Amino acid sequence: MPKIYVDRVVDDLYILRIDDDEVRYFEALWSIPEGVTYNSYVLLTNEGAVVFDSWKHVYADLFVDTLKNIVDLRDIKYIVVHHMEPDHSGAIPRLLQEAGKEPVVLGHPIAKNLFISFYGFEPKFRVVKDLEELVVGGKKLRFIYIPWLHWPDTIATYLEDLGVVLTCDAFGGYGTPKSLYDDSDSVVEEFLPLARKYLANIVGHYREHIVKNIEKLLGLGIEIKIVAPAHGLVWIRNPRTIIDYYYKLGKAEPENRKILVIYGSMYGFLEKAVNIAVEELVNKGFKVKIYRFTDREQPHISDILGDAIDSNAIVLGISTYDGDIFPVIRYVVQLLIDKINADKPILIINNYGWGKLQEDKLNNLFKTSKFKIVDVVYVNGLPQENDVEKIKQNIEKLVNTIPKHD
Repeated sequence: MPKIYVDRVVDDLYILRIDDDEVRYFEALWSIPEGVTYNSYVLLTNEGAVVFDSWKHVYADLFVDTLKNIVDLRDIKYIVVHHMEPDHSGAIPRLLQEAGKEPVVLGHPIAKNLFISFYGFEPKFRVVKDLEELVVGGKKLRFIYIPWLHWPDTIATYLEDLGVVLTCDAFGGYGTPKSLYDDSDSVVEEFLPLARKYLANIVGHYREHIVKNIEKLLGLGIEIKIVAPAHGLVWIRNPRTIIDYYYKLGKAEPENRKILVIYGSMYGFLEKAVNIAVEELVNKGFKVKIYRFTDREQPHISDILGDAIDSNAIVLGISTYDGDIFPVIRYVVQLLIDKINADKPILIINNYGWGKLQEDKLNNLFKTSKFKIVDVVYVNGLPQENDVEKIKQNIEKLVNTIPKHD
């Protein structure tokens, strides 16, 4: 039985959170042994209740039963769909079935057709416009379009009287935090890396929209006392922590002196070459995060992307395989370009036996991206004394190429 939390966030706003510790691959793609939460919210007014989002469809019955503890389903006036992805909209059909399909569903213009195509029926649906205001029982709701975080239909709701912004996927993260709120430094410290990983995996492709939409939100001049996402923590103590963190990651700003090292070594030769680079980086005072694909371990690419987005630079170790790039590293590169695509320097170390990789094949790896290859070091088999010197020289070159950030 998954853990379920119900709590009053502030005044007449309640959170309904379920911890999904059974999911293993978010979107059937990203490995998340840490699990994830689905957060729904309910605003009670004297004209009826407003439900914001729901839970994943596999928890539809639990969602409805939990909601009944807060409100009579017949008193639900509106259901706001911030984003039609089924981990947020999946329980709404069951809710409408229980409520006699009386509530009006509010959402982005795109959301209506998505609802019909996903669930096979048309609800009472009302489109909300960008910055439109709706007063329910004296409570003022303002709807804000925040497209491509991470679908085009994503909106947020600002509850003006409470200073709460409900943001769906924006400002969310993986994990099942021990608290509902950012009520201690330890909870925040544990959660932020999971928010970074989530952002890189799910929203990374739309990084520029993270920046644009945060600037739009802050530019409205509204007072944000609480940030309430659909995954992870609710931010009450310091909502600017998650807003500023997302903004920094949206710009792919690096953590101080952090270098990401990724390599695939079949028999240990490349590993020895990469270790020379790592030792040199450590001696220069850099924090090195290593992901290795070997006959003993296979890291999760979801974690690699999480560490890539705020790295200063990347060292990429590539073995020659069938005269080409080691397959899993090629896949990692494709996702780095698709999900991160930032102005970060890259040093490539190619280890080979009977044939090194063609130079143009390596140089073309990042040709369509913002990543910049500083150089390629070729090592034939076991690293020799001259290879050690070449690697050290190129680490120096890599370090000197790291962009300076204010």
